[in-house]
Amino acid sequence: MNNGNEITIQAQGLTKRFGDFTAVAGIDFYVKRGEIFGFLGPNGSGKTTTIRMMLGLLQPTEGSMEVLGIPVREHPERIRPRVGYMSQQFSLYNDLTVLQNLRFYASAYGLSNAILGERIQSALKMAGLEGREHVHTRDLSGGWRQRLALGAAIIHQPEVVFLDEPTAGVDPVSRRAFWDLLYHLVGEGVTVFVTTHYMDEAEHCHRLAFIQRGELIAIGTAEQIKREMMRGQVLEIAPQDPEKAVQVLRDAQQAGRLPLEEVEMYGSLVHVVAPEMRIHKAGIAAELRGADIDPGQMAVIEPSLEDVFIACMRR
Repeated sequence: MNNGNEITIQAQGLTKRFGDFTAVAGIDFYVKRGEIFGFLGPNGSGKTTTIRMMLGLLQPTEGSMEVLGIPVREHPERIRPRVGYMSQQFSLYNDLTVLQNLRFYASAYGLSNAILGERIQSALKMAGLEGREHVHTRDLSGGWRQRLALGAAIIHQPEVVFLDEPTAGVDPVSRRAFWDLLYHLVGEGVTVFVTTHYMDEAEHCHRLAFIQRGELIAIGTAEQIKREMMRGQVLEIAPQDPEKAVQVLRDAQQAGRLPLEEVEMYGSLVHVVAPEMRIHKAGIAAELRGADIDPGQMAVIEPSLEDVFIACMRR
């Protein structure tokens, strides 16, 4: 099933049922060596369950999974020393210092004393934590805590790293710095499998998969998914009252006056999706003006990944 050294992870018909509930429904995908593969979906869509099966922590009900050419179901113990995992929940010990946490995880991964110091220094340097070795983890900001968690996850130099919502709740500047670390890892040949709900992060993945209710509904590069999955064009509107504008346009959509696919608010802007937008642009402006809303600037734009993701999830 594994294609030489090119494919690092491959799933075929991967399924997990809990009683009558199907968490993951026969999904197929592969991840290439040295790429960042993004796994996107709403809460409860099957992302974490899939990661747990890939790590051998959860047995699939049906289907197969290989990581680094090793069948996970048959030999989970052979996979674990070669992969790293960073969970959704912060998994380090707040009462320990940065250095103590790294030593603990290095010991847990079975690193010998001969290489322990070297690996800890390497993790500190990678995470930019030099000079913070004796700071208690509870005293670190969210961004630095995430860097430490990543350092602990890769201290044994794994070939594949699984990251489950690694930057949830972290400020944008820290998220950007964290992704710089991921690109550094990829530059060294590490494969990264990451779940995220931040669309700006998803744009930085080499390839993506969208999962909903346990089923894969899109897979490919961001550009491929935009091209293949987006029905219609996106009209970006800058009205004076975006919340009211959304309601007015949704009312017109439901009443059948405007054949719109989607109406969503993006900060102070409104995105409207419809086929052949040039035909509907005047009608949209008229609906807004009829409700005493100045539509402001209106322009057809290239769909963002968030536009496509919302369209796919609603579909």
